[in-house]
Amino acid sequence: MEKPFFVEILETSDPELLEHMNSVWEFTGKEGALPAKIKTLMSMLGDAILGHAAGVQAIAKRARAQGATEQEIAETVRMAFFCAGMPGLVTGTYAFRK
Repeated sequence: MEKPFFVEILETSDPELLEHMNSVWEFTGKEGALPAKIKTLMSMLGDAILGHAAGVQAIAKRARAQGATEQEIAETVRMAFFCAGMPGLVTGTYAFRK
């Protein structure tokens, strides 16, 4: 999976911050009471609500790699629509871009 642009930038400009960011993601995204796949879908929902189309697309790819079905992704996009209206829906549809 290709790296997001901000990760590439942090690798050279602030590797210490990147290390902390990765540590937080590993802590929050690991298996627990909620499966990691669900946490990834929640992250996709957050990016859709915030209007981060490229993030939605990348996170949907990660969710699929974790075993998320197209229906699970579609239902997450539905929640983006419920939470953020049309902007959330429009951004959420980036989950289906290949």
